Amino acid sequence: MVSSSRDAVDDLVDAVRRGGGDETVLGAKSLAYRLRRVAHQLEVAMRRELAAHGIELWELEMLAALKRAPEHRLTAGQVMELVELTSGSVTHRITRLEARGWVRRDKDPADRRSVLVSLTPEGEQQALASFALKTEIERGITAVLDPETIDLVNDALRQVSHHLKGRDDE
Repeated sequence: MVSSSRDAVDDLVDAVRRGGGDETVLGAKSLAYRLRRVAHQLEVAMRRELAAHGIELWELEMLAALKRAPEHRLTAGQVMELVELTSGSVTHRITRLEARGWVRRDKDPADRRSVLVSLTPEGEQQALASFALKTEIERGITAVLDPETIDLVNDALRQVSHHLKGRDDE
């Protein structure tokens, strides 16, 4: 189903077209513009809704990484890999979550040089509440699409992601 309502991307593409832009690339430009805009809008909406409940998006991401882990515990290095941040950033964030009582740090008994980060019971409760909130936000955002369209968009974006991931590996 093609929407008849225009958006700002249509105006950008029209400007490119008027400037002599190559018609064969306008579809790709439109998609790239919309992907960036929708990703930004999604993040803004997510941050706004989570903030209203006293949690930041990065906190949710950290809690999610720990909640999915075996025994809800990871080394600091594993957290770093999962959330794709530097060591210093992860240390700072763990300190902030620890101050909120959501995680604790322990020496790894198998390797005293390593730190294990674990969800506390309060952290697990916060994670579950945050996941429920995030799910409601996602449902609200995608409510304009029928399930078949959601599946179609997911399949297409998966293909693009695999294509870009392949480039990252080169």
